[in-house]
Amino acid sequence: MEKQSKIYIAGHRGMVGSALLRRLQKEGYTNFVFSSSTELDLRDQKAVKAFFQEKKPDFVFLAAAKVGGIYANNSYRAEFLYDNLMIESNIIHFSYESGVKKLLFLGSSCIYPKLAPQPLKEEYLLTGPLEYTNEPYAIAKIAGIKMCDAYRSQYGCDFISAMPTNLYGPNDNYDLNNSHVLPALLRKFHEAKQNREKQVVVWGTGTPRREFLHVDDLADACYFLMQHYNEDGLVNIGIGEDISIKELAETIKQIVGFDGELIFDSTKPDGTPRKLMDVSKLNRLGWKATIPFQEGIRKVYIEYSGTRSGT
Repeated sequence: MEKQSKIYIAGHRGMVGSALLRRLQKEGYTNFVFSSSTELDLRDQKAVKAFFQEKKPDFVFLAAAKVGGIYANNSYRAEFLYDNLMIESNIIHFSYESGVKKLLFLGSSCIYPKLAPQPLKEEYLLTGPLEYTNEPYAIAKIAGIKMCDAYRSQYGCDFISAMPTNLYGPNDNYDLNNSHVLPALLRKFHEAKQNREKQVVVWGTGTPRREFLHVDDLADACYFLMQHYNEDGLVNIGIGEDISIKELAETIKQIVGFDGELIFDSTKPDGTPRKLMDVSKLNRLGWKATIPFQEGIRKVYIEYSGTRSGT
C-alpha cells in the first residue's frame, strides 16, 4: 500500500475497524473511504455495488460483522448467519468487480471444530463439528474464507483471510447480554465495586481456557499481513498462550479492585472447552504480539472506568 492509496475499512467504527484506522493513520495513511452503518447497509447488494462503483477503493479491510458472545450468538442464530453472509458476500464480490488490489477478510477462532486438537492449526478447518452455540457465525466466517480463496483461484484476486483469537481493547462492546467474556467481566466487576456488592456471578464453570489479544496488536498484524502475505487459506492471529476463565476473572477482579466473592454459575453454558491458536505460521512470517496481557487489561479498564465516571 502506498501512502496515497485509497483504503476502505468496512466497520471503521467498531473495535477492530477503529484500531485498524489508528494503526494506518500512525503510518501516515490519509486517503480513507468511510461509510457508517447508518449511511450504508452492507447487507444491501445494490447499495454496496453503488458504493464500490463510486468510491473505487484500492485496498479493503473487511472488519464489519455482526458479533457477540455466547448469549447473542445462540439467541440470534438466523441474524448472525444471514447478516454476516450478506456483508462479506457483497464486499468481497464488489471488491473483485471494482478492481480492488488487495482485500483482508477478518474471521474468528470459532471457525475451528469444537473438539479440535490444541493449539488450533490452520489446517484443522472443516475437520469436525462446530460448537453449537456459535455455529451460524462460524459457518458465515468459513464461507468468507472460502469465498476469498475462490475469487483468488478463479479471478486471480489478492484476497487474504486472517483469523484472530478473542479480542479486547478500546471501543469494545460492554453490553452484558451481547458482549464477549472479557468486557462483560470488566463491567460486572466495575459495577459490583461501585455498588459495593458482595459477589460477582460468572457464567459457566470457569474451566474453559481462552486466549486474548489486544486489538492494537491485531491491527498491527493486519497491517503486516497486507504488506507481506499473499496466499490462499488463512492465517491465525494470536499470542499463543491461554488462561482459564477463572484465572481471567481473578485477574480482572484484582485490576478493578473488587473485594467480594467470585461465584461460578455452572447452569450457564461454557462454550468450547479450549480455544488456543497456533500462531507459528504468523511468527514464521515475522510478526509477534507485543502487548502484555495484564498491561493491556489495565489500560482498557482505565479507559472504561473513565468513560463511566465522565472523566
